[in-house]
Amino acid sequence: MLREHKKFERLFLFNEVAKHLSFSKAALALGISRGYLSEQIKALEKEYQRALLIRTTRSVKLTPQGEHVLSCMGNIKSTLLELERTLAHEHEAIAGNIRITAPSQFTNRYLLTICEQFNQKYPDVKFNIDCSYTPHDLIQSNYDIAFRSTLNPPQNMIAKKLFSYKQVCCAAPSYIAKSGEPSDVEDLLKHSCLTSTQFSLWHFSDRAIELEGKLSINDNHMLKNLALQGQGIIYTPEYLVDLEINAHTLKPVLTQLQYPQSDVYLIHPQLINESARISHFIKFTTNWFKN
Repeated sequence: MLREHKKFERLFLFNEVAKHLSFSKAALALGISRGYLSEQIKALEKEYQRALLIRTTRSVKLTPQGEHVLSCMGNIKSTLLELERTLAHEHEAIAGNIRITAPSQFTNRYLLTICEQFNQKYPDVKFNIDCSYTPHDLIQSNYDIAFRSTLNPPQNMIAKKLFSYKQVCCAAPSYIAKSGEPSDVEDLLKHSCLTSTQFSLWHFSDRAIELEGKLSINDNHMLKNLALQGQGIIYTPEYLVDLEINAHTLKPVLTQLQYPQSDVYLIHPQLINESARISHFIKFTTNWFKN
């Protein structure tokens, strides 16, 4: 039994080294010494009678056998995560943590309000939100729910469509009064366009235009604030600026053009015994958008 225990330990240590391709980084992440980590990997290779890593003074690479072990470890970690989910979801009280990953713009516009209203009904539920644009794999990552903007939700997940939206170009009335309003896509080249570091190519129905603004930021909320200050035109999801457009603090431009459309989905793994807190939150969220 002890031997099997050590084998599992060494496999998980190997998985960390293979993930980082560095003994130093893996040891730091694991909180153990580099010497102990190296000793355990050597013992694993001796036990399998195979070299799993190619070590040089500057780098670590996987052998074909090492790649195979890494692939198998991915399946083992997925199985363990599924086991943890199942055990955690057996308790039927509407309490405990819900782990969510969602884009920051969706989180600010909708998710924080949804979580607050859900907590009013179920105060014993706590939310852990990863607010990023990283498309985490829910099979490999320990998240219960993801919100994603996509036209092709993953086939190995349960995906519930919440709403559709399109992009929009808009600017503050003060900017339009000072710089004029563009009448066609090419006019944007003459304007101060505030671009995202991820999306400097603005798409329209029949064309796209590459824009190099004086300022590029990877945060749509900051871009919106700059637009509200009258500093330029932004290209953003309509749901992020609908309140400002209704309040006339931002004005849509190039409204005669067709814009790309996308869908927002609530995505979660298939669970045999779904916990009460997860099922209630999913139902609450889908009804929230229907209403």
